[in-house]
Amino acid sequence: MPPIPRSSYYDKHYRQSPALIRARQPYLVKNALTGMAIFGFVISVYAFTIKAVAQDDFEDVAIPDAPAQPPHTPNASPVRVAAGASPAK
Repeated sequence: MPPIPRSSYYDKHYRQSPALIRARQPYLVKNALTGMAIFGFVISVYAFTIKAVAQDDFEDVAIPDAPAQPPHTPNASPVRVAAGASPAK
């Protein structure tokens, strides 16, 4: 099986070659500005969301005084009875 050919942009230790650095150089500033713009947009959306949620005081939501209790069922037994057996009294 022939070995996988190495890209000419990396040396034998897989470090960037001068050719790769020269090829990436025209895009460095544009990529940095785009990254900062995306990061700024994300932070502004996050800050707006936190500010919008913090303004809500939930006064219009009715909070019950106590949790609702299930209705009392006097004939229900909490003990399970096996099939064919009679409950102990």
